[in-house]
Amino acid sequence: MSSTKYVLDPADRRRLLASPAGWIACGFGSGLTPKAQGTAGSLAALLPWLLLRGLSVPAWLVVIGVSFVIGVWACDRAGRILGVDDHRSLVWDEFVGQWIALLPALFAPWWAVILGFVLFRVFDVAKPPPIGWFDRRVKGGLGVMLDDVIAGIFAGVVLYLVLSLIR
Repeated sequence: MSSTKYVLDPADRRRLLASPAGWIACGFGSGLTPKAQGTAGSLAALLPWLLLRGLSVPAWLVVIGVSFVIGVWACDRAGRILGVDDHRSLVWDEFVGQWIALLPALFAPWWAVILGFVLFRVFDVAKPPPIGWFDRRVKGGLGVMLDDVIAGIFAGVVLYLVLSLIR
């Protein structure tokens, strides 16, 4: 089993990918990159977002809510498989957080998607309060998901404010 959050040996990779929860938790493979797994997961999250961009805000809230619940389950199971609560390869939280951050970009110019992506990555990496507090204290699948949801909310609020200032 992995001894750190960073190393994923071939046996761990096989165990992770042998499970539907593992496939979901690792963002359908996007979290298996050797470096910058969170960024890879956030980039991968853009594809379904772009495909579903035409959904209404209420429909997106349903997608996000269902994806969050699935993510809590999948990340909890995948963390148990790996023996690490929040392994870097578990990036479903990036999908959900990125989708939250991009809610204001649904009806905005193309550059808002890029700004929303960057803002989410900044909040996810920097983990300002209370994001870092939740990241350190809440464990299991809920812990994996919760800090990225909060980072997504922060990024979405900032994106909304920027878009409001230029309209």
